[in-house]
Amino acid sequence: MFQMTNLNDFERLVPWLVIAVAIISLLYAWFLRTLVMKKDKGTEKMQQVWNAIREGADAYLNRQLRTILPLIGVLAIALFLSVYVAPPSLEAREMFHDNATIIVAIGRTIAFILGASFSLIVGQYGMRMAVQANVRVASASRRSFNESLSIAYYAGTITGMLTDGLGLLGGTIIFIVFGKAAPDALLGFGFGGTLLALFMRVGGGIYTKAADVGADLVGKVEKDIPEDDPRNAAVVADLVGDNVGDCAGMAADIFESYEVTIVSALILGLAVMAAEEAAGVADANPARWIIYPLMIRGVGVISSIIGTFTVPIWERFPIKFLRAHDAEEAMFRSYEVSSVITIVTAFIISFFYEGDWRFGALTAIGVGLAVAFNPLTSYFTATNKPPVKEIVKQTKGGPATTILSGLASGYESTVWALLVIVVSFVLALLLFQNDGPLYVLYAVSMIGIGMLSHTGNNVAMDSYGPISDNANGIGEMAWSGMEDENTKKARQIMADLDAVGNTTKAITKGIAIASAVIAAVSLFASYITDVGRVQAQLLASGQTMEVLSAIRVSDTTVFIGLLLGGALPWLFSSLSIRSVSRAAGLIVEEVRRQFRIPGVMEGTVKPDYGQAVGISTASAQKELVPLALIAVLVPIIVGLVLGVEALGGFLAGIIVSGQLLAVFMANTGGAWDNAKKSVEDEPRDLIANTGKGSERHKAAVVGDTVGDPLKDTAGPALNPMIKVVNLVSLIIAPILVTIQSDVVRYVAALVLLVGVVWALSQSKKEVTLGEEKPSVQPAAK
Repeated sequence: MFQMTNLNDFERLVPWLVIAVAIISLLYAWFLRTLVMKKDKGTEKMQQVWNAIREGADAYLNRQLRTILPLIGVLAIALFLSVYVAPPSLEAREMFHDNATIIVAIGRTIAFILGASFSLIVGQYGMRMAVQANVRVASASRRSFNESLSIAYYAGTITGMLTDGLGLLGGTIIFIVFGKAAPDALLGFGFGGTLLALFMRVGGGIYTKAADVGADLVGKVEKDIPEDDPRNAAVVADLVGDNVGDCAGMAADIFESYEVTIVSALILGLAVMAAEEAAGVADANPARWIIYPLMIRGVGVISSIIGTFTVPIWERFPIKFLRAHDAEEAMFRSYEVSSVITIVTAFIISFFYEGDWRFGALTAIGVGLAVAFNPLTSYFTATNKPPVKEIVKQTKGGPATTILSGLASGYESTVWALLVIVVSFVLALLLFQNDGPLYVLYAVSMIGIGMLSHTGNNVAMDSYGPISDNANGIGEMAWSGMEDENTKKARQIMADLDAVGNTTKAITKGIAIASAVIAAVSLFASYITDVGRVQAQLLASGQTMEVLSAIRVSDTTVFIGLLLGGALPWLFSSLSIRSVSRAAGLIVEEVRRQFRIPGVMEGTVKPDYGQAVGISTASAQKELVPLALIAVLVPIIVGLVLGVEALGGFLAGIIVSGQLLAVFMANTGGAWDNAKKSVEDEPRDLIANTGKGSERHKAAVVGDTVGDPLKDTAGPALNPMIKVVNLVSLIIAPILVTIQSDVVRYVAALVLLVGVVWALSQSKKEVTLGEEKPSVQPAAK
């Protein structure tokens, strides 16, 4: 940073101000933690249920950590050695001279470990705070709606502020230390965060949906008992799954998107600066291309703090027409407050610092893109909208028509989601098309910066969902058989909060998927820029080669790469869904076995909740390394066999196919879920075929269970998978360019192919149960 001589005093101050904002974000998270932890944990029965959830979640995370640490160590060593195979950037050599290789190698490795550690902290600590909050939300529901809402939302905000603070802190520190050479280290930072997110998304998704599907199929369909009934042996595993999947998984997922968008924006900003310098462009403020993204990220954190803190205020706002009528409206109102603050500030910065209003417009487009996904996702998944109403209507025909209707709705939703993203790209093109392709790509990355400027709000809304869901489950189990007025009131509060949580989770999934596409496109642009830079250096040294400036789809090898890239998301989804299916089958058999034990169905004998927890834990851990290896090794094999330009086509195929598939799965599953809830809200009348226990309800439950692994396992796991592939390609491409021997290429590809075959074979093996079981088991009714 300090080696960049073209910075004025204000620009030198900005990174330090951004670090101060990051620290403020972490302090705000700590402040909210003290507010949440002061609340009581309720009755002894509630704490008994809570302890089982907490211990099951801790056991899962501890085993997950033991599973992934060896692979993290191997990849850290590989990243260190990669710098010795491919030379550091020209900027690094100019800055560090003869020590450039060792400094960049150490810097990239440390950044990788830092990114992985931050992602791990966000996921694990965020989940642990969610577990601490859920019993307190359930207890507060006996007193007031506003207190329950405050605890649930503030606990989610803690994770959001950790995401903001750690993401901003890590990226800015690396930028300060490395200056123009920051991309060499930032790649490691982004890769570390993304890889951990992939682990937590895949593992958490398999865990939660295996338990959920197994519990619902036996409990609701076969035994006609309520959700979260203490007689169901899989109920604790289901509640644990909400935390390890929706809290830990989503937090790490959005954190790595937050990291990767700033990484890509800084890489492209530095590329624009270098291009202007090489072309002799007279720019009075050349550093603005890298300073502006940091400033907007800092502004976004402050606006998120203001917005999230106001959520409980809107429900009792003194001005009646501004008062929120429910929790969902209060959260949306806070998001609007944050959006207005960010957009207004962005235009002020654009006019007075940039001297170019277009930068503010890019931020506004990004914020608008995030906001646009609220009504779009809501239309295809909300209970009061036509698509879900149509699915509810089709439940009369049984499971087949229910599933067909949901599939049709999901296919349509992914087209509209893609069009919204395309519109944002078109606007970026219109704003910067006269400046050149590199500027347009930078503009796309800035849309990503704007879209995730309110990450604190997004993560808070998402974590709120499983917190309220767990609180509802704790209440159902602890208050079983209690019918006094206060308990009925508390149950209604919990049901209202839980219903809102389903909507907010669906919306944040849509935002996460869209942000993954924006980040992937930005990384794709960085790939072309970085490969071209390395090739130009080798050309200057006397080697004969063509410098990459674009990806030619008309080239046969590139088109092959495009096809292979389009296929990978489908293979990845197949493996993750198969894992859920196998594990859910084991849980179904286990729950059925326990229901055959005399006294379990009658509520006089306590089920062994630990068996289902053990099945889910073992199933989730089994898939972590194989799926991660596929995401890491396949792009390297493609690059070795087909070349760097074909690898670029491979990345393009993954982005298009992955986005369409991820949105389809998320929205289809969300629509089936809410269709089931709509049927459950009907008055129970088995003759009229309405309400719980009816044939329509059973058809809706089948749809919901089919959709569960789509919306909570396979779909969300595609987000980090897409970015892992992009970052691996960015890191490996300079090495591929330097390898001139075809024999070396093909031998290396063959060795890596053995690793992929092993990963595929591991995914097809049966689950071996582990020993992790919660030592505290809540008493049955």
